[in-house]
Amino acid sequence: MTATSSHARALAALGHDARLAIFRLLVKAGEEGLRVSDIGAHLGIAPSTLAHHLSALVDAGLVLQERQGREVFNRANYQQMQSVISFLTSECCEGVSLKGSEDAA
Repeated sequence: MTATSSHARALAALGHDARLAIFRLLVKAGEEGLRVSDIGAHLGIAPSTLAHHLSALVDAGLVLQERQGREVFNRANYQQMQSVISFLTSECCEGVSLKGSEDAA
């Protein structure tokens, strides 16, 4: 899979209000992450809906999950987040030239 495809998957996963809210909450939580129940309590998302959205974020590589006993902790994958940000900004302000454009004069 190309880097662009993984970035497109990550951006698509963040393209839903609930998933964006979940990811932002996990970024805010830091390296400790949050239990699934804590995320649901903070955001008021039903458990089955939350599981669906977390699955999409995990599949996109944006969230890492770790089981600790009976609990599943979720945390933002900062490396993937930085990769997406770098992808979006890597050619910032370099200018764009149109190929094959001719003067209309």
